[in-house]
Formats: sequence, structure tokens, C-alpha cells
Amino acid sequence: MDAVLSGILATFVTLPILGYMIVFIVAKQLTKRHKFAVKAALDVSTFFLILSVHFLILAIWEQSYLWIIIVLLLLIAALFAIIHWRVKHEINFALFFRGFWRFNFLLFLTAYIVLMTIGLIKRVSFFVS
Repeated sequence: MDAVLSGILATFVTLPILGYMIVFIVAKQLTKRHKFAVKAALDVSTFFLILSVHFLILAIWEQSYLWIIIVLLLLIAALFAIIHWRVKHEINFALFFRGFWRFNFLLFLTAYIVLMTIGLIKRVSFFVS
């Protein structure tokens, strides 16, 4: 049972887009609401994208930069809190966290695509030379 669960989690970390699609399909079938399904899939896949970026960095440069990812997340959260406070003059934590989390989805999706490209180029150049 542990091997099956770890295999499923490893698949979602390796291919976070697959996790997005599965969560989207399940949420769409259960709720029949497209917009809710997209938001649920984004929220779940953000976690897998963060882990994927960490493991891609580990695979490409053979060194963990998890602490930089955590510091980056904290800096983005602080920036979002300051902006939210300046605009609204108070912090609505639900809106703050939703905006923070969705911004991280965009950031880490971009990082995932860039790192996948770098990793592929590095592997191909290694095998060619």
C-alpha cells in the first residue's frame, strides 16, 4: 500500500499537469461546475508544481535549493500582504491567500517549463557529446 501511494505521489510530482487534469476531471464530474473545477485543479497542482521545481533543480544541478524556494514563497507572501493592505486597508486572509497561491501557480508553472527545457537540453547535449 505504501509503495502504491508513493508511486502515485511521485507521478504527480513528476508530471504535475497530470495531477491538474485528474483533479479537474474529478471536480467537474462531482460538481458539474467548470469554473470551480478549474480553481480546484489550480489549487491542488500548485503544491505539486512547487515540489516538481525543487526536484527538477535537484536533478539538473545535483544540489538542493529548497531553502531558496521557501524564502521566495515567504517574500511573495509578504509582498502580497503589503499590496493587499495598501489597496484594501485591511487584510482579508481568504482573498490574500487565494491571490498568493494562484500567483505561485503561474510562477512555478513558468519555472517548471523553463527547468524542463533546460534539463532536456542538458541531457541531449550530454548524450550527443
